[in-house]
Amino acid sequence: MFGKNNCCCDNNRQEPFMMMNQPCMEQQVVEPVINKCVEKEFYHEVPHICPIHTHVINRHIYQHTYTPQYSCSEENQVINNDCGKCSNF
Repeated sequence: MFGKNNCCCDNNRQEPFMMMNQPCMEQQVVEPVINKCVEKEFYHEVPHICPIHTHVINRHIYQHTYTPQYSCSEENQVINNDCGKCSNF
């Protein structure tokens, strides 16, 4: 099979120039399939919403102070001492 005369071309018909420039093609041998495994990793960004609520408590504190405010009032009373005996006078 691999001998000198096993070429598919007819050696008797080739000229010496053709033998040097165009080699004879032998029948192709189909090799078994070579399986290649390529592993890929795909990273995806997944946005997450994290709600944060702030509650503000405003405390209004009243400090009570007491300031005295003085006032004064006055009352006038009239008293009539009328003795009935002196009414003729």
